[in-house]
Amino acid sequence: MQTTIRKCLFPAAGYGTRFLPATKAIPKEMLPVLTKPLLQYGVEEAIEAGLTTMAIVTGRGKRAIEDHFDVSYELEHQIKGTAKESYLQEIRKVITTCTFSYTRQVEMKGLGHAILTGETLIGKEPFAVILADDLCDNEGAGVLAQMVKLYEKYKCSIVAVEEVPYEDTNKYGVVAIEEQPALKYGFQEDEMSADELAERRNPDFSLGDNAFKITDMVEKPEPKDAPSNLAIIGRYILTPDIFDILRTTKPGKGGEIQITDALLQQAKEGKVIAYKFEGKRFDCGSVDGFVAATNYFYNKSRS
Repeated sequence: MQTTIRKCLFPAAGYGTRFLPATKAIPKEMLPVLTKPLLQYGVEEAIEAGLTTMAIVTGRGKRAIEDHFDVSYELEHQIKGTAKESYLQEIRKVITTCTFSYTRQVEMKGLGHAILTGETLIGKEPFAVILADDLCDNEGAGVLAQMVKLYEKYKCSIVAVEEVPYEDTNKYGVVAIEEQPALKYGFQEDEMSADELAERRNPDFSLGDNAFKITDMVEKPEPKDAPSNLAIIGRYILTPDIFDILRTTKPGKGGEIQITDALLQQAKEGKVIAYKFEGKRFDCGSVDGFVAATNYFYNKSRS
């Protein structure tokens, strides 16, 4: 099995109904933050992490995505030799650096189904997943680059998490983590011998690196039912066995095939890590988050 991450999957078939009427004809992934569409930010994050094969799951009305990551000969001819030619430098670099492949999700059956639809583009190797409407930024390594480094150490599925207000847990997949392995066995550290303490502090439990073994995952729980306030955001690294699990995963919350339900099966075998990433994340699937991201990147461009 391939052990390095080469491919990044972008589920991009959703309707973007929270941005209607703008998304009636424009894919939500192509909405611009300043002068760059959301999806391009995600692709550039994947490139920074060392990934060069982009697999995009699209749907009807999403042709603008393919056109964006292609050469526009007419446009380039019109602006060649002018000051405006520099505006295309970033996207030219992306196009020449990466290979893009596409497949269509015929029915919207949830994120798990979208990822399963992308199997034909991924094959039997570990891969990353970026949800473009979760826009992330970090002054150091990007979120996906941080996760790729973690994968090289642990070789298992990884989900990026952040703390959210408890009243918002019904918007996310939420995880429970193993933070204090000694307490898992009903012991306090001061009651244990040195040998027992060393055993309980096995790296398989206490991972460090802002990484934690997941013990439970729940899709969009009500605040009173949430196992924590650690929410999964749109960055994943998945091992290829996730496809076989998704094939047999029954529809869950909202009648959709949830990636959270499939990952829970891996987590029960101790094969999923939650990673508290470094950086800022903006929920650009909401108007408030989109405006916040626009203001943030505008101020950053002027600093």
